[in-house]
Amino acid sequence: MSHILAIDQGTTSSRAILFDARLRPVALAQEEFPQIFPAPGQVEHDPTSLWSTVAATARAAIEKAGASAAGIAAIGITNQRETTLLWDRRTGQPLHNAIVWQDRRTAPLCTELREAGHEPMITARTGLLCDPYFSGTKLKWLLDHIPGARARAAKGELAFGTVDSWLIWNLTGGRTHATDATNAARTLLYNIAENRWDEEICALLDIPLPLLPEVRDCAGDFGMTRPDLFGREIPILGVAGDQQAATIGQACFAPGMMKSTYGTGCFALLNTGTDLVPSKNRLLSTIAYRLKGETTYALEGSIFIAGAVVQWLRDGLKIIREARETQPLAEAADEAQGVVLVPAFTGLGAPYWQPESRGAVFGLTRNSGPAELARAALESVGYQTRDLLEAMRADWGAAAEGVLRVDGGMSASDWSMQFLADIIGQPVDRPVVTETTALGAAFLAGMEAGVSGGPGEFAAAWALDRRFAPAMAEPAREAKYARWRRAVAACMDFR
Repeated sequence: MSHILAIDQGTTSSRAILFDARLRPVALAQEEFPQIFPAPGQVEHDPTSLWSTVAATARAAIEKAGASAAGIAAIGITNQRETTLLWDRRTGQPLHNAIVWQDRRTAPLCTELREAGHEPMITARTGLLCDPYFSGTKLKWLLDHIPGARARAAKGELAFGTVDSWLIWNLTGGRTHATDATNAARTLLYNIAENRWDEEICALLDIPLPLLPEVRDCAGDFGMTRPDLFGREIPILGVAGDQQAATIGQACFAPGMMKSTYGTGCFALLNTGTDLVPSKNRLLSTIAYRLKGETTYALEGSIFIAGAVVQWLRDGLKIIREARETQPLAEAADEAQGVVLVPAFTGLGAPYWQPESRGAVFGLTRNSGPAELARAALESVGYQTRDLLEAMRADWGAAAEGVLRVDGGMSASDWSMQFLADIIGQPVDRPVVTETTALGAAFLAGMEAGVSGGPGEFAAAWALDRRFAPAMAEPAREAKYARWRRAVAACMDFR
């Protein structure tokens, strides 16, 4: 058995990558699925699409590699986090569309929780804020709006899960209802210091405990797949939420190491070791990974719109046809115009946490056009990353002054990564393997299966593709960042 199958279920597509025993990618399959927007600020997915695209891409990756299920030692799963599903335990049928992490429908409930004084207790136990981003209020919404759901949940007839749990349930034919510690830590229901579901928070949100999955280590036994899926049963041995999987895939195993992933959103994590560091700057304290019962923590900053701003240029404004067109446009833009785009399309994430804010463009002139908008879109990702790193410096100190490891689709843009290094004033390292989310899931499964080595061997194999060193003069850097902060403040004032 010389292969590991990594399932990477994301916000806009599902992917499967087959890795060899040395964790080198052998074959990849990817399939997009529709986004559902029932109302402004609401985002949903069809749960059956999530499952069908995962099953199809997993089979396609195996076929592309010319491999067979007999040669696959294990499966690792990584997934979009916080997205919330509710299904019938007997039939396996979902009761509603999945409510996506970007969805803001529970903003009024979060405001009620804050005004009632519950946020300090919730933050102290979960490391999270009262924001609609997280699963707990989404699950409460489902139970409140589906007739009879809460009563059925209390009887044990229903199951809640984030996407990993939904996939595990379907892969195992309903035999396993489980999640891992990293996904549990994003639900607003999990006490990350004590590693258990928090009964008081569940009671506050009126969530019956029988709904919840069992929480396991990131590398562990999550059951065997149905034999009819791939021709034989395959063990599922690794699970981690996408940003934690990317942290592992970037070999950020030492305290003080940082990574930033640029997908639909952008997520920066700083490893804080066994220290659970409370943030004083509205970052999130979270679980980076849990191995052999030992928990490693992280500070995380979450940006809701990163790569999605390029999708907006393509699908919303229709000024590009492909994402790669943004780089030549940005290079051709008139920098002197100073156009600033704040992409708060689904509110502002860390460190602002303003779900009601919306996006805006500042500094437009008669000469502004597609090039200036493309440049402003790419620059917005760098500015937002600096917002996160400034907060990390304040919470963690000088240890957050090192090299930033990057990955995700947008990290392939040399222009974007150079601007990122310029605006944060730190080196930016891009690895040879940028599929770090799937790589992290493959490492977890391979380590548990005994196919690949442990964290030390994996870290030693991490390879640099290119380092981007800061080249912008400090006065220019600070002037540009000050302009960004003024634009963000204006968006927060205008609601």
